[in-house]
Amino acid sequence: MATPTRTPELIYKIASAEVAAAARDSGTFTGMPIDRKDGFIHFSTAAQLPQTLSLHFRGQGDLVLMAIRSRDVGGTLRWEPSRGGQLFPHVHGDFPMSAVAWTAPIAVAAGGTCTLPEAVR
Repeated sequence: MATPTRTPELIYKIASAEVAAAARDSGTFTGMPIDRKDGFIHFSTAAQLPQTLSLHFRGQGDLVLMAIRSRDVGGTLRWEPSRGGQLFPHVHGDFPMSAVAWTAPIAVAAGGTCTLPEAVR
């Protein structure tokens, strides 16, 4: 397993508002349907986020962007090759909602564009 030269402070998870609310209520994020199917939770870095939103969430409105503190998911965080050989952060297992630094509602236009919160870094 390769790792980036510097693990970013924050990684990002996109979830439906319904899944995000259930996670907030339970205190644990167990994943979106695609995460459960693949056996790990998909994340993106700030640089990967625009393309992830355009490819996988085009035309979807009721979304929540969650900023997760990398240090708070610790040993369950793995950097694995995905789209174009890029290393993407994946968490193998659930993560506590206490790892979430902040959340923001987002929507992705039909053309794949999305205005991200200024706090994305």
